[in-house]
Amino acid sequence: QVQLVESGGGLVQAGGSLRLSCTASGRTFSNYAVNWFRQAPGKEREFVAYISWSGSITNYADSVKGRFTISRDNAKNTVFLQMNSLKPEDTAVYYCNSVRLSDRLDSWGQGTQVTVSS
Repeated sequence: QVQLVESGGGLVQAGGSLRLSCTASGRTFSNYAVNWFRQAPGKEREFVAYISWSGSITNYADSVKGRFTISRDNAKNTVFLQMNSLKPEDTAVYYCNSVRLSDRLDSWGQGTQVTVSS
C-alpha cells in the first residue's frame, strides 16, 4: 500500500498562491489515480481535483475551476496542486487521496493546512 505525505500548506493572503505536493512511497505511483480533497472547520470533506494515472485526464470542483491546477510527475512519485487567486473560503486542511487502479484500494495522507486571510 502506498504512503502519502502532503506538503506546501501555509498562510497566504487572499489573491495569493500556494503549491501543494503529495509524495508517495512504497509503490509505483503511476498505478494510481489521485484526488485532492479538503475539509474546512465544521464542514464535511469535499472533493477538489482529480488526475488520472497518466495525467491525461483531470477534473475539478466548480468552486476551484480556473484557479487550481492539478498535475503529476510519476518519475518523482509526486502530484501537485497549484492554487492561484486564493480566497478565504479556500481555508481548509487539504488531503491527498490515491486510488489503486487494479482494485480501487485507496490511501490518504495526513493533510496539510491552508489558511487564506482576507
